[in-house]
Amino acid sequence: MAVKRNSLPSVVRQFGLVSFFNDLASEMVYPLLPALITTRLGGSAFALGALDGIADAIAAGMKLVAGRLSDTVKWRRPLVVTGYTIAAVARPVIAHASAAWQVIALRAADRTGKGMRNPPRDAVIADAAAPEIRGRAFGYHRSMDHAGAVAGPLIAWIMLSAVGMDPAQVIAWSIIPGVLAVVVVVWATRRIGEPHDVEQHSTEPESEHRAEDRDSGIHSSKSLLSLIMLFALARFPETLFLLRLQDTGVMVALVPALWAALHIVRTLGSYPGGWLSDQIGPRFTMLLGWGLYAMVCLGLAMAPTPLVAAAWFLGFGLVTVLTESPERAFVAGYTARRRGTRFGIYHAGVGLAGLAGGLMFGAVYAGVGGTIALNISAGLAVLLVAAGMFTRQ
Repeated sequence: MAVKRNSLPSVVRQFGLVSFFNDLASEMVYPLLPALITTRLGGSAFALGALDGIADAIAAGMKLVAGRLSDTVKWRRPLVVTGYTIAAVARPVIAHASAAWQVIALRAADRTGKGMRNPPRDAVIADAAAPEIRGRAFGYHRSMDHAGAVAGPLIAWIMLSAVGMDPAQVIAWSIIPGVLAVVVVVWATRRIGEPHDVEQHSTEPESEHRAEDRDSGIHSSKSLLSLIMLFALARFPETLFLLRLQDTGVMVALVPALWAALHIVRTLGSYPGGWLSDQIGPRFTMLLGWGLYAMVCLGLAMAPTPLVAAAWFLGFGLVTVLTESPERAFVAGYTARRRGTRFGIYHAGVGLAGLAGGLMFGAVYAGVGGTIALNISAGLAVLLVAAGMFTRQ
């Protein structure tokens, strides 16, 4: 039975639940890794840097491969299910690591799973949602993802402080939400590739898809995709935002609470951000986000008190609201037969650009200070807004 074009297809809602459980598990683990590596395993700051660097690089390469494979519909289900399964297995095993290199290897496996599942998953969401509601579809998915990122650290905090577990025990318990994510994704993808699956693969002819994509104003634009990747390069890493908060006088004990509050902003705002993208188009929504990002950087650079700095930090959550869903809605506008490849290029390009930007701004922050680094990032964002105004969508 066909689904109303203005309602979210059930597969989108199911993928939202998958992302909620998966991110809940991930955020139970990730904040505890520094303590696990440096305290229990005797690792160094270099090991922490290698943890994310190696994991992101592996994930980027996997996204390119998975994106190309997922253009063949029959590959989408095994890629998505395997990707979530690898993550669900690798994360709790970290609790039993006896050396820092083992944590790095398991974290790399976790990110490999992410690289394997993201392009085909986004292609399925794009196929399921009509062009006029793609922003909302991706907005709903991102809001559920961020809701998991709120719940995960809070559950970990309760297990540490109230139950009295140590970090390794908390990490081991992440297997429960991880398994729930796998169970739901197996159910959600059960009909992918079947001819009668009208929700995930529209019965409209491909030529009509292309016409709708042109009419919705989100068809292919290599220049805009390049600007999206440049914004990932120009963006401050979230870890440096947290460091900036501490530099302004925010107590370390309050940082986890602000981190959870940031994800609450993202959870509440992602669906409205997707709706705005559907109304005014992905390009203009992203440009608003880039402009707001520049304001956030300048605000944090000049924040006179910890309270003001915290307020600007929460404003960074609105930047995500105005960029994540519109970016995916824009990429989804490519011809359906190439969506998997384009999502692979998008995810890999943004990931590698973000890694390079993190290294660059980390060096600038260490060399000349956070204020100058934030001003540089804001200036680059303003230039991207100006370039985006003259870019064809």
